[in-house]
Amino acid sequence: MPIYDYQCSACHAEFELLVRQSTVPTCPQCGSTSLERRVSLTAPHGTSRAIVAAGRQAAAREGHFSHYSAAERAKLRG
Repeated sequence: MPIYDYQCSACHAEFELLVRQSTVPTCPQCGSTSLERRVSLTAPHGTSRAIVAAGRQAAAREGHFSHYSAAERAKLRG
């Protein structure tokens, strides 16, 4: 099942949906079926680790360490 990006013609909401071939997608905000399928952006290859690292650094600056393993927290605090 592919994920598609849509824009609603009625309320102009932008969203993405996981859609089966037989399913008629509807807008989650207004329920309209008048949708325009948009070109989805793909994630560049090899950047997911960088994105995770940047997110963890931002969380660490704010004092949030709950998503780190115990070993990772020890390295950061040590």
